[in-house]
Amino acid sequence: MNPEHHSHKLLEQYAIPVPQGYVVTNPGDAEAVVSSIGAPSVLKSQILAGGRGKGKMSSDGKGGIRIVETPEQAFQHASRMLGHYLTTQQTPPNGLLVSKLYIYKAVDVEQEFYLSLMFDRGRYCPVILISDQGGVNIESNQDKLHKFWFSLSQGITAETMARIQKRLRFTDQEMPTIESIIRQMIKLFQERDAILLELNPLVRTPEGNFVCLDAKFDFDNAAQFRQPEIFSKEEHIPGYEDEYEAQKHGLVYIRLKGHIGNIVNGAGLAMATNDLINLHGGKCANFLDIGGKATTETLLKAFEILNRDQQVRGIFINIFGGIVRCDMIAESIIQAASALGKFRVPVVVRLQGTNCDAAMKMLSASEMDISTETDFEKAAKRIIGLTWS
Repeated sequence: MNPEHHSHKLLEQYAIPVPQGYVVTNPGDAEAVVSSIGAPSVLKSQILAGGRGKGKMSSDGKGGIRIVETPEQAFQHASRMLGHYLTTQQTPPNGLLVSKLYIYKAVDVEQEFYLSLMFDRGRYCPVILISDQGGVNIESNQDKLHKFWFSLSQGITAETMARIQKRLRFTDQEMPTIESIIRQMIKLFQERDAILLELNPLVRTPEGNFVCLDAKFDFDNAAQFRQPEIFSKEEHIPGYEDEYEAQKHGLVYIRLKGHIGNIVNGAGLAMATNDLINLHGGKCANFLDIGGKATTETLLKAFEILNRDQQVRGIFINIFGGIVRCDMIAESIIQAASALGKFRVPVVVRLQGTNCDAAMKMLSASEMDISTETDFEKAAKRIIGLTWS
């Protein structure tokens, strides 16, 4: 996830109008910026969560977006924002620490619009969504959201632009700017492997200009090797280090509130494992889905993450071997466990699929301190029993 100021810089690269903004990390710089650009100015907390304006700072209970009229006010409000926690509907209960502010000259707003571009999985094509009820109003006025589907190979047509103008009642004078913004968004969408581009609000000023005041972007994780600049700017929510570490190694990590850590391959097997453990009175602490990457490296990383989770009292490795054979999985488990050293909690391994019998013999001969079981239900009961003992 990237904070707002990164999104604005990217929009600038594609000639999509945004305010000239500045990032500060201390109240003195906030005062200096407002003194330079003039007032009124907007101070916006840079956290990885929405709803900042309606949130509450731990310092004074006020929101995380503020308008100041003087440089002195900028210093005062920045002092109550930087180094304090902002709580919104999208943050953890204790909020997120505000370490940066994004400041720009306040923009006079005549009307707010919502404009986004994303994939419609049902129709196998991208869709433009536009509403003349932008900002926070979009949440309660989704019936005002107009959808325009198009083909990436064909691009946006003059006919589609005409329908956009008719539905949203843009004037002939406004349409060249709207068309430029939409075409540049499509270009950004394609060139940067985006799966979501959201401008909210895109505002019209009393002078008839259009400016994007806030933006939210999402990019295809599978395209990281093509987009090093984009992903090098990614910032992470504090407290979710395990999720990000797992993602870096091609693993999917799901955090729960129980006591049994699970290593599985596939979402279906993960859900079945969770259901069976719950059925027999256990509770899952988390899931690490290794997908088709049951290698020594990925299993070692999975072990490391689960081993340091203090709420985990047992580890259940439940893997179905298909293209990746069970004997190869068993060998990876043995090598990863050997590299890690002794487990601090009981471990149960259940393997099924190609070369399952050979895999179980390898695990038994390894003399590792683990339990093995081929039956799914017996394996689930075994790990539950070991975590109770």
